[in-house]
Amino acid sequence: QVQLVESGGGLVQSGGSLTLSCASSANTLDNYNIGWFRRAPGKEVEGIACISVRSQTGTYYKDAVQGRFTISRDNAKNTVTLQMNDLKPEDSAVYRCAADAPCSYYARSNVQQYNDYWGQGTQVSVSS
Repeated sequence: QVQLVESGGGLVQSGGSLTLSCASSANTLDNYNIGWFRRAPGKEVEGIACISVRSQTGTYYKDAVQGRFTISRDNAKNTVTLQMNDLKPEDSAVYRCAADAPCSYYARSNVQQYNDYWGQGTQVSVSS
């Protein structure tokens, strides 16, 4: 069982930045592929970023966030961070972290089915 908890959501103006964290008090996150998903009202869930086990095979970003979002590990804090810059209103969604689908699966539209563990989510709202 992998326990994940997100934090860092909030309300920000367009062009602003937020940092989301995915933490676990019970598991060493470096041993898992960790991904970030989001779901906006009325839209499908989408996998937007992934970092591989021990960062060995790198990262994945969905085109919509490439160049604006950065996923990274802080092993000292046992967290995976999603740094979100240049936020846009269309980034508004509930963001959730998940484990343990391989990052190579994130190009698939149904990648969420391959993740066995999920956090509860954190709301990100971007005003125009």
